[in-house]
Amino acid sequence: MNDIISICNSVLSRIKPTEAEKSRLATLAESIILRINAIAEQESISASAQLVGSSARGTWISGEHDLDIFIMFQPDVERKELEEKGLYIARKIAGESQSFEERYAEHPYIHAIFDGFEVDLVPAFKVERASEIKSAVDRTPFHNIYVSSMIKGLEDEVLVLKQFLKGIGVYGSELKTQGFSGYLVELLVINYGSFVKVLENACEWKSGISIDIEKHGTLVHKDPMIVVDPTDPARNVAAVLSLNNMCVFMDMACEFLKNPDEAYFSVKTVKPLDDKSFNDILKARGTSLLAIEFATPDVVEDVLFPQLYKVRESIHEMFERYDFHVYNKSVWAQKTAVVLFELESSKLPHVKRHTGPQVWAKEHAQAFKSKYTGSDTFSNVFIRDGRFMVEIPRKYDRAKKLVESEILNCALGKHIASSIKKEFHVLEDEEILNIKDNEFRKYLRNFFEK
Repeated sequence: MNDIISICNSVLSRIKPTEAEKSRLATLAESIILRINAIAEQESISASAQLVGSSARGTWISGEHDLDIFIMFQPDVERKELEEKGLYIARKIAGESQSFEERYAEHPYIHAIFDGFEVDLVPAFKVERASEIKSAVDRTPFHNIYVSSMIKGLEDEVLVLKQFLKGIGVYGSELKTQGFSGYLVELLVINYGSFVKVLENACEWKSGISIDIEKHGTLVHKDPMIVVDPTDPARNVAAVLSLNNMCVFMDMACEFLKNPDEAYFSVKTVKPLDDKSFNDILKARGTSLLAIEFATPDVVEDVLFPQLYKVRESIHEMFERYDFHVYNKSVWAQKTAVVLFELESSKLPHVKRHTGPQVWAKEHAQAFKSKYTGSDTFSNVFIRDGRFMVEIPRKYDRAKKLVESEILNCALGKHIASSIKKEFHVLEDEEILNIKDNEFRKYLRNFFEK
């Protein structure tokens, strides 16, 4: 236990914000809030600003210069008015920043850079109870109130747990990551009482683990982990957490407790995979790699990645339907997007055995024989194990040709479909090396090395 305490203290010494850093954040947040309130008053807009998120709760890690500032409107305001007037105020504020862009989630908001801080200016409804929210972001102020009332004295435990999750690669509630959100981390610490106790209990978790701090849950959830939101009895805070990432945390928690090491808290540096290493790996594995590359649609990641996962699963199903067996699959996106498959083989025999009905299914049997007798087949119709069969030419004996011909018949999602219809490329094996992006090459190394 002394080793763990020593490690935690060492980690805290490098991740806990300094007083100067806290002061910078507080000063910037206050100035933006005052400016928003002043604009609202000048324009006779009934709205006010509020700082939310980890920066408001004292659970942010040094160097994470993110501010979430909500522009709060009364709940009787129409959604259209909230968006128009909220964005009007946000744009005026962002005009004083180094740079900004409009982003779209459930409704539009502004992402701006002020003095090295990333600031999200988000219109929201100021509802009285979390059960009355009109948009997903409306519950965040309630999270602020709850966590702030429960977290006193536990802030350092939250910081250490966050850094542990970062180090093992499962921190982040984005749909791209499917990991642990900051709010989920805070609730785990509140529930168990410390970083170490969270790890000790995680060793005993099973899929379906349920935590209900306020004992008020009203719905049955079927997620790998259920943490009932203390501010909303119908919501599972851990809904986005994947089973894989939950299990990675469980495994690493047990390993750390057995053999404490500060290395668990360091984000691993991944080297880009060079051409020679790629070819050596592919040769050693004896599999085939197929990548579908296209321009990344201009949408936020939480819209993009569910569509990418949908495309991945749809193409996987198509591969299996045509007898190409998928060994691994993944997605990657920056300026371009890639859906990557490792196949047992990208080439199949041109001949395919086609199984027909049982001999005693007279009507279907006759139709089968009539269809294939005298047709362009590799064999006559024959019987094996009580069924009619025939050997026929495959429609596609190359995976690349299959994707090129049939991808538009897959479930692509609105934005990805638009991008693929404009242009896409199917790259096979060493053709994938035409993608020179260093981040993609790091992703490739992770794809193989897991």
